[in-house]
Amino acid sequence: MTSSVSRRRALTGAATVGLGVPLLAACGDDGASASDPSSTPSTPSTPSAPASSGSAAPPSSAAANGLVAADDVPVGGGVVLKGEELVVTQPAAGEFKAFSAVCTHQGCLVGSVSDGTIHCPCHDSTFSATDGAVEGGPASSPLPEVAVTVVDGQVRRS
Repeated sequence: MTSSVSRRRALTGAATVGLGVPLLAACGDDGASASDPSSTPSTPSTPSAPASSGSAAPPSSAAANGLVAADDVPVGGGVVLKGEELVVTQPAAGEFKAFSAVCTHQGCLVGSVSDGTIHCPCHDSTFSATDGAVEGGPASSPLPEVAVTVVDGQVRRS
């Protein structure tokens, strides 16, 4: 009998979600009609900049051909590019490195770079901003390096 109650609750919940989704979609209407060319959406449509964290780069820093502006990568720190799943570091002035931003412990994205160390917020693994080597935490493998170069002030994949 217990399993029939659970099954009944599950079916009732599924039916509620099935009815609720179209209602929520209707609530998102901004009043503009696709057939009315004079109507415009209430918010302008602008492309969003690539997501980054850690030492966050300004939205204008990512160029069409580059990952990030070299000027936006602090010496001794770095920038996490979530969309690219990369972390770009500058261990010393004019020296740029890039690594996978996917932590080798359990696949979380690293969150920040400071004082020459890449930090993963999930389980506190830390990696060298110079070579991606494990410096601490549960991760046991280094972050894989990605070859980059600087061209016209932009850090790009090599």
